[in-house]
Amino acid sequence: MHDRLSRTRRHKIGHVHLHVSDLNRSVAFYRDVMGFDLLFQLEEAAFLSAGGYHHHIGLNTWGTAGMEPDGLRRPGLYHFALNYPTRQDLARAVKRIVEAGHFIRGASDHTSHLAVYLSDPDGNGIELAWDRAPEVWKFMIDGSLTAEDLNQAQKRLDLAALIAEADQDSAEHALATV
Repeated sequence: MHDRLSRTRRHKIGHVHLHVSDLNRSVAFYRDVMGFDLLFQLEEAAFLSAGGYHHHIGLNTWGTAGMEPDGLRRPGLYHFALNYPTRQDLARAVKRIVEAGHFIRGASDHTSHLAVYLSDPDGNGIELAWDRAPEVWKFMIDGSLTAEDLNQAQKRLDLAALIAEADQDSAEHALATV
């Protein structure tokens, strides 16, 4: 009998590897706007990381150099999520992205997590997220969730208020997010 991945807890998502049209432009976005460290770059590929992992993001132009993005509504990758350890870390990331002049596509409070949506220069969707403690959202997976519950669990996230949290000191921030 095969164990379900959700019950074994032996697996986790390791990295995302993206075909891009302009390697230098994508490296600049993921390094300078998103805050990843460039580990190394070759002629047609680059690898970036946060916190010393071998790579969280691989970029390449293998067969895609110079191609134009073909829009958001297509089969394939919808988005990948980058989870931040604290709400304030998410706020700081969003502030950095907005200050860099990058467009935010949307922002939601999904009850289980806060989500801010944007696209990279090639149109790949990115979700910046902060997960709430499981006690807050366990009702969503305990079998009692209704369609009405789900609709009420999806709320608009006030980006201006989130960004304002980026510069709060830790003690003030801890009280504000309880």
